[in-house]
Amino acid sequence: MSPTHRSAQKERTREKLLQVALSEFSARGVMATRMSDVARAAGVSHGTVFAHFETQAALITAVIETFGPAMTRRIHELASDHAGLRSVLSAHLGGIREYEAFYTRLVLEARFLPRAARDTFILIQSAVSFHISQVAEAEMEAGHIRPASIPLLFNTWVGLVHYYLANADLFAPGGSVIDRYGDALVDHFINLISTGQTGPNSPVRPVKHLPHEEHF
Repeated sequence: MSPTHRSAQKERTREKLLQVALSEFSARGVMATRMSDVARAAGVSHGTVFAHFETQAALITAVIETFGPAMTRRIHELASDHAGLRSVLSAHLGGIREYEAFYTRLVLEARFLPRAARDTFILIQSAVSFHISQVAEAEMEAGHIRPASIPLLFNTWVGLVHYYLANADLFAPGGSVIDRYGDALVDHFINLISTGQTGPNSPVRPVKHLPHEEHF
């Protein structure tokens, strides 16, 4: 086997391990998943996993580094194109939706993640915060949303989203929180911060009220 072929095979194995680890983390929990669980699910030896990732922390960090940027890519594109806050918030939820089960595990287990993995997760959140903040500042200047602390505005949005994700068993048992509540969350948040100004560029829309039994 030539060096080039061995290198390509090694990269394919690494990519497979990352995909399998993503699936196992999503199903079992990040910290509850052992390296042996990933090896078994991938159909490789325990040693093969360690040949690519020396520790569990290294594997967790690599998975976040691999799949995390996909959650921010569309937000970056929209912010660069001067899209409105509603579009950017919807894109944020769309990015989460692609890896919703894994992202929810990160939200639930953030305080217990290895330091490097947690720092990587925080960097992703910082990137999201930067782009949402850019758009929010522009809409404040345009008079579409009320003047407010940008960090608190972002934290309020993330807190709302994370609350629903963390309680997915109540809000969307067996399904997707983002699919079921995404539009309503965006509508609710926009209406909370809006000045009420109407017009073609106004972000305001009527809030979609939830049935009484869905309030927790």
